[in-house]
Amino acid sequence: MTQPHVFPFYRALPRLVKDPVTELARMGTEAGGRVVRLDIGPFRPYLVSHPDHVQQVLKTEWSNFVREGMFWRPLRRVLGHSVFSEGDPWESSRKILKPLFTAKYTASLGESLADIIAESMDELDEHARTGRPVDGGYQMMTITNQAVVQVLFGGHISRDTAERLIPEFATCATSIHFRLLLPFAPYSVRVPGDRRFLAAVKKIDDIVLPIIERTGAEADTGAKEVVSALMRARVGQDGRADVGQIRDDLVNVYGAATETTAMSLTWLWAVLHENPEVNDRLHQEIDDVVGDGPVRPAHVPRLTFLRMVLQEVLRVHPPGWIIPRQAVADTEIGGVRIKAGSQVLVSPYTTHRLPEFWDRPHEFDPERWSPEREERRHPFAFLPFGGGPHVCLGRHLYYLEAPLVIANVLSRYRQVLTNPQRLTPVPGASVRPKEKLMLRLTPKRPAAGLA
Repeated sequence: MTQPHVFPFYRALPRLVKDPVTELARMGTEAGGRVVRLDIGPFRPYLVSHPDHVQQVLKTEWSNFVREGMFWRPLRRVLGHSVFSEGDPWESSRKILKPLFTAKYTASLGESLADIIAESMDELDEHARTGRPVDGGYQMMTITNQAVVQVLFGGHISRDTAERLIPEFATCATSIHFRLLLPFAPYSVRVPGDRRFLAAVKKIDDIVLPIIERTGAEADTGAKEVVSALMRARVGQDGRADVGQIRDDLVNVYGAATETTAMSLTWLWAVLHENPEVNDRLHQEIDDVVGDGPVRPAHVPRLTFLRMVLQEVLRVHPPGWIIPRQAVADTEIGGVRIKAGSQVLVSPYTTHRLPEFWDRPHEFDPERWSPEREERRHPFAFLPFGGGPHVCLGRHLYYLEAPLVIANVLSRYRQVLTNPQRLTPVPGASVRPKEKLMLRLTPKRPAAGLA
């Protein structure tokens, strides 16, 4: 039996409290991909980072590693029971939602998504007109929000109401920080962030539940938006829709779809500032492919360098920084005995930095995503959307939406980061930069944003 690489309490806790994202990556790298045990008082989770071990947890023995404990308890208070749960609720929700997020179905939404994203450029036009810097992170969240809301709710929600969801989901994503650092703290003991979290959940319900009720009253058997599909699929034997379950399904999908795309695109602005040659090449490709016209879904397959850049952003800054699981039965990972009930942490942020699988892992290199290099990669060395049966349903939506957003912005403007600084990754439901990324936008053409 192999012993895990142990990081004792006095070493692990201070560093994890200060910068848990970077510290987990350092520990995984120091252990050389071996299984790590973190001794943090009564909490002793195992960190797995080698792709073979990740594959075992997420795919080969996925049913023995469930979404319970640590990370999931605080999130379940907002997510409820849907595609981020286990057992019957997960199977039921995934069966209903999966057909709505296939590559083919997502592609059918392309034209309407392109229109929504183009319309969302209005606020950027105003900033470009006045020369005022714009908060890049907030704008990415706003644009992503409008696109995702269109997919989920269609015409059942106004733009103003949709924008009210942004701060509430942001609060939920960030206010669980202390719950993640203190997973053994009982809920009878309030920790910082609890009050804000619960208030945000209530406001989300105050927005989402009335939409579900209205959709039921205005039932359209041909409507394509997710809420209508759920209304049709979630009708019980009494002829009534399960409003609570539909609410959980919508909140799960909204949270995952907006957070992944918005955070990925937020980090992109810092990456382009730090890598001017990548920035110039990306602008050139978008100018060549899109030209002076509007960005359409047909442009996306031709934006090959943009896709490579987005892949590399997902590697360096994966929004889903940690994937916790709980062992159901005794097992072994890498020769290390894992007892039933143990917490096992899969960290994409760590796996994406292992030098055994990534040449120059700390360098931003889109060329590593060229087809000839990508084919040789371990299938679980790159997992921004997880893997196995629980792989993220929204990954096809990301690869359509994210290029449309960036191509819209960069076909219109040159961007300059006005407050360059070292960014601090702050973990919550995803990894966000602590600092704002303020962009000054300059129109590429006199007509861009100035009509």
